[in-house]
Amino acid sequence: MLIRGLPLIACLAPLIGINLAYWIGADHDVLPSCIPYLDGCTSISSTGRYPPGDRLFRAVMLPQAAVLAFTWYFAALWLKALKPDSKAGKAVLVSGIAGALALVVYVSYLASNDPFYEFMRRYGIYFYFVGTALAQLVLSLALDRSPVQRAMVWVIVTPFALGIINLVQKAILGSENNNENRIEWIASLLMQVWFVLLWVAWRKSRFNVRVQAG
Repeated sequence: MLIRGLPLIACLAPLIGINLAYWIGADHDVLPSCIPYLDGCTSISSTGRYPPGDRLFRAVMLPQAAVLAFTWYFAALWLKALKPDSKAGKAVLVSGIAGALALVVYVSYLASNDPFYEFMRRYGIYFYFVGTALAQLVLSLALDRSPVQRAMVWVIVTPFALGIINLVQKAILGSENNNENRIEWIASLLMQVWFVLLWVAWRKSRFNVRVQAG
């Protein structure tokens, strides 16, 4: 079922798009050549700021916001079907949709250096990460204990820990350093891996959506 495959799309589309956009930028010598997950030689934002890779970045990340919004909508429905009395579904939906909207803001203002646009871009990416990670954490904790659930919790707790480490190292070393970029790449990768686990959980529960008319 196509809807059941939404988490896979939410994982693979940005992974492929961002890494391919980075490779294009490095190949055209507008970005440094390295393994960004290990070296942190550039930020994720840089992959979408310089042509020609920026076109691919936007072509992937703007539709990704819609994919995320639909994924969170059906995730909330799924959680309600599993646990009718749970209040977590609303928190998942609100946090997830907020993160998706923040992604649109971030991508829309990515290429501009105007101070206002830079402010929108910077806080857009912060709200995207926080909204998405919070939705992932709330949904993970709301599920019954299982190997998949435990994996979901550990995978998403790690980006929160990395975020705290990032704040500490920024206070000590300043905002411009490779550690921040490295943490950004790794945290983003883990957040995408979480969607694969959601896909596994949907398959195991035989999640299905039916449209009926009276």
